[in-house]
Amino acid sequence: MVFFSSCRVSSPKLCGSVIFVTKKQQQCVITVANRCITSKVMREGLPPVDKPPPFPYKEKRYNFFRALFDPTTSRLDENSKLIVVEGPPAAGKGVLAKELADDLGMAYFPSPTVAENYINDYGYDVRQLDDQLPESCKSYDENDFLKDPMRLNGSKAARFQLSKLALRYKCYLEALAHILNTGQGVVMDRSPYSDLVYITAMAEVGIVSKNVYNYYHSVRNNALFALWRPHLVIYLDVPIAETKRKIEARNRPYEKDSKMATPEYLQSLVDSYKKDFLKDISTHAEVLVYDWTKAANTEIVVEDIERVNFDQYGVYDAKMKDWRCYDKWDWNNNRQVFTHSQHYLLAHLNVPPVRCPEIVISGTDNKILETVMEEAPGNKYAKGFNAEMGDKGILFKLS
Repeated sequence: MVFFSSCRVSSPKLCGSVIFVTKKQQQCVITVANRCITSKVMREGLPPVDKPPPFPYKEKRYNFFRALFDPTTSRLDENSKLIVVEGPPAAGKGVLAKELADDLGMAYFPSPTVAENYINDYGYDVRQLDDQLPESCKSYDENDFLKDPMRLNGSKAARFQLSKLALRYKCYLEALAHILNTGQGVVMDRSPYSDLVYITAMAEVGIVSKNVYNYYHSVRNNALFALWRPHLVIYLDVPIAETKRKIEARNRPYEKDSKMATPEYLQSLVDSYKKDFLKDISTHAEVLVYDWTKAANTEIVVEDIERVNFDQYGVYDAKMKDWRCYDKWDWNNNRQVFTHSQHYLLAHLNVPPVRCPEIVISGTDNKILETVMEEAPGNKYAKGFNAEMGDKGILFKLS
């Protein structure tokens, strides 16, 4: 495979669905007549665009009556795009995604973690209750996964990866809602679409069984159809030896000596990225692949993004298909679904594991888990309705 170089380019060649360039191409100025993503620097000095302010979708509900006076398309512009940065561990995805978001005037959505999910709305860490729970229900976050991926014969790792898929799915829904309600683009560190590379690598090195692998894909296939795929995927390609060196250099607890940092696991991960994820996502999204052995200047990546023409595809093209709506009411309806019906979409992840008993928690253990979690500080009622946590005016709250 030919990879995007880390140098400035002139006229990228479009080969199928991935843009390739060579390091011999020199700097030049290109004028493109189409609407492309533009950086904050390129927009300096231009007259302000007349469009509505961002809709406060987290405080107010977007309904039919608001849609009459607030069409979704009124906020969308050339920067209302979803960009995902992908790559192996320690590649620098988060750093690049954050810098791109800043340079492009977009919102940065970091990769969610299981550890964060153990902190409830009142700041209480439910991992403190592990001593009251059976082994199958005790907390299992990123550090636990790195330290002991084979706990309970890999069943904890299997449930952990399914939890990661659910967290990425929810984060992706938030990104879609943000774009459609504010018009501001989003740059994400990884997505639910690439999460399959981890379960593939785990299966190949023997951490999870074939049953778990098949069940994961049944969940994935049952849920991802409801999302809109990204406009652009940026993949940072790093050799295995360099990835291993970077993992050791960042010195996270349990990571450098983990089974997750072995050359065999990392190779399986990268192979799945290239053979499975990139091959599939390139049927819809534009893909930029960079040799990121040594991190390049973010400004160069921004310039490459500005040259990508997202409007060159017609109504019958597979590219950008998810982001083409029939009319303004189709836009409005999708905005309402991604914003206020997330619980319905998340339900697509609930596939009965009838052929995967490895991930099932027994009824007795699950009952103990429910009882302990309900008694945790701040967990008894919804946020804002727990008097013992200091919430006021509960009798006068409607929602």
